[in-house]
Amino acid sequence: MKRFIIVLGIMFIAFGMVFAAENALEIFSWWTGGGEEEGLMALFKLFNQYYPDVKIINAAVAGGAGTNAKAVLKTRMLGGNPPDSFQVHAGMELTDTYVIPGLMEPITDLLKEVGAYDKFPKALIDIVSYKGEVYSVPVNVHRANVVFYNKEIAKKIGMTKEPTTWTEFLMYLDKAQKMGYVGIALGDKNKWTSLHLFESIMLAELGPEKYNKLWKGEASFNDPAIKRALSIMKDILKYVNADHSALTWQDATRMVFEGKAFSNMMGDWAEGYLKTLGWKPGKEFGWFALPGTQNAFMLVSDTFGLPKNAPHRENAIKWLKFLATVEAQDTFNPIKGSIPARVDADKSKYDVYLQWSMKDFSTKAISPSIIHGSAAPEAFATALMDAINKFVTEQDVNKTFKEILWIAEDNDYLID
Repeated sequence: MKRFIIVLGIMFIAFGMVFAAENALEIFSWWTGGGEEEGLMALFKLFNQYYPDVKIINAAVAGGAGTNAKAVLKTRMLGGNPPDSFQVHAGMELTDTYVIPGLMEPITDLLKEVGAYDKFPKALIDIVSYKGEVYSVPVNVHRANVVFYNKEIAKKIGMTKEPTTWTEFLMYLDKAQKMGYVGIALGDKNKWTSLHLFESIMLAELGPEKYNKLWKGEASFNDPAIKRALSIMKDILKYVNADHSALTWQDATRMVFEGKAFSNMMGDWAEGYLKTLGWKPGKEFGWFALPGTQNAFMLVSDTFGLPKNAPHRENAIKWLKFLATVEAQDTFNPIKGSIPARVDADKSKYDVYLQWSMKDFSTKAISPSIIHGSAAPEAFATALMDAINKFVTEQDVNKTFKEILWIAEDNDYLID
């Protein structure tokens, strides 16, 4: 009898393990930093209110802009071991890496089924689509070309209005440095942040129309504006912290919070991080579009899709339908420091910074980010990131400009 009970117990345990495995949901992302992790946990909590029996497996991999996570994900996808759903940037990162190789299922019908298909801006739906089918749900929209600054230090250096030109901006960076502060904090340990800075300077010098044409083959990389962008970056690098290569983007943002740095040029996920540290937008910190980009909104959008052969496909579908709702987007984005991808979200739930971002998103020219996967294929972005990181050390404008032309040519972009 005792033996029978033991065997029966083992059978129940095994059955429970199988049931748990069948009722799981593995979500892969790189949201592990302040603000973003809290937002993800809020999503999980809300999802489990609707589906309490689904066990969520948080398969997040740390590393700014997903550098580490993307490498792990690619290995899993190519190895036939996909998660149930994963974070991916809208644009070329989605289509070039996963959709065109045939690794994703279309989800157009899912969005239509829940009445969400026409609740996203057409321009955003277009960049998560391929050959007329949607392949991922946009969860948020970030603005990449933003400078966040310490208002107390701004007052000390006499900044009475936010700078709109490079002359004004560099003047304030210089004043901050002379008073013992870092002018503009940089944390490029994970490499991507240097290109994040450069692409926005490039946007400023080219203007959004010409910048956008680069990715359509309608404008040439052999443009003096790109060389000017390198020269401006060289000027800005005079005011960064000496230990930048040892710091992450969170570390650099924290320097502003700790009163060690006047400013940090970062995407507005930094706003979410500053709020987790206890600051309130408009009170302890301010912001402005990087000089020259006031009329442009450099877009970064996080999305989730449905891999082919997802182990728990039905739960993955529940997750995607959930993410498309106003409730999910209005839960996640105020914490993350981003604006909702849906156009019918409740603006009253968003702080003064995010309302500013919402307004600009609806009125300014939209430009895709290189390093965050929207503008160009991964091979181009990686090569350009390496060139810009080398530039941060060597600061040779002519040499780097030539390298950019070589990279563009290798990736079939115009250089004539």
